[in-house]
Order: sequence, then structure tokens, then C-alpha cells
Amino acid sequence: MAGDLVLLDALRPEHHGHNGGFVFFRISCSQLGITGEEARHLADTRVVSAVSGVGALTSRFLGALIGEDELRHSASGRQLSLNAVDLVALLVAELLEPYRSESAVGGGEMLARIREYIEENLMDPDMSPESIARAHHISVRYLHKLFQRDGTTVSTWIRQRRLDSCRADLGRFSNRRRTVAAVAQRWGFANPSHFSRLFRQAYGVSPSEWQTATSAHG
Repeated sequence: MAGDLVLLDALRPEHHGHNGGFVFFRISCSQLGITGEEARHLADTRVVSAVSGVGALTSRFLGALIGEDELRHSASGRQLSLNAVDLVALLVAELLEPYRSESAVGGGEMLARIREYIEENLMDPDMSPESIARAHHISVRYLHKLFQRDGTTVSTWIRQRRLDSCRADLGRFSNRRRTVAAVAQRWGFANPSHFSRLFRQAYGVSPSEWQTATSAHG
């Protein structure tokens, strides 16, 4: 049916025979943030054209790109191509959610990649479940499921890693002249009083008490 999307595996010979009536968009697994196994799992999946949802949005966007040959080698064309890849990645992530939920190994690998990403972006005050999910081409709901499976939440994990980083920073000799507020802001805590409460709850002392104690033993 016009507007339907069909996901094909370019490595499967039987998928090379499609011709009339089809328009092909070829995207690599790495661009979609999926494994070869996940691509094979989705092979032959048909996304029926609808009036709403990610599938409908993706279908309309790809349909609008057909025939725009003059954009192919332009900066605008390249940007539109990236937008198309992002949309398809969102659709694929949505289709893979049930499969990923059943795969503990796959979930563990994804969780490890997400934790590494969080570690690398702890200083970004705008990091959020939405930005993390978008960076890994998964839904926010699936992101929460991964952390729930591990007995925690995304926000709790981020907060604890930031607190640990602040604790380490406040205890360094080279940072003894830095204020508690400066250290807190560096690691994404915009409100100093809120940070102090969280720090005391986590470690039993205030940030300034910890800084003083480590200075005395330095």
C-alpha cells in the first residue's frame, strides 16, 4: 500500500529482487545505532501507513524527499538526509523495544554504553533522559526500563556520579582554593544549597566540612 514502509536486510539475497513500485533508502546499522542481529530481527517488517505516530511521520518525510534530486549534493540535502536517518532510527528503536526487553545481554551492553556516555557528559547541565535516549536512538521509556532492571533510575545514577565527582574534586589539593559553589556548578548542580543537602545525605557531612577535613589530612 502507498506510504507503507518495509525494512529489508541488504545482506540477504532474496531482498535484492524488489523493483517496481519501491523506493529504496539505504542506511547502515551504525547510523541507526543497532547491531546486525537487531537488523536481521527487523528484516521483512512492514510498517503500515498511518495518520499519526513515528511511522507515519517517517513515511511522510521520506515521501517528501523523493524526487528532490537538486538537493542531493547541497548542504540542505545533507542536513535533510541526517534528519531522515534520525527519524528512521527513532522508528527502528520503537520497533525493537519488545525484542530488546527480552534480551538481557543486549540490554546489558546498551546500559554499559549509556553509562559510559553519562560519564563523559557529567559536566553538561542540560543532560537529561531525553537527550541520553536521543543520543542512543532509543525511547525514553526503554531507557528507564534499562535502569529499572538494574535497580535504580536514570536521574539517581546521574546525580550519584555527579556527587562522587564533586567529592573527589573537593578533596584534591589543587582545588582547595575553589569554592564549594564553583565545584558544584562545574558538575551540573546549579543550586548550591540543594547540592549541599544532597551531599550531606550521601556522605554524612557537608561539602565544606569534607573539603576542610581533607585539607587537614593533606
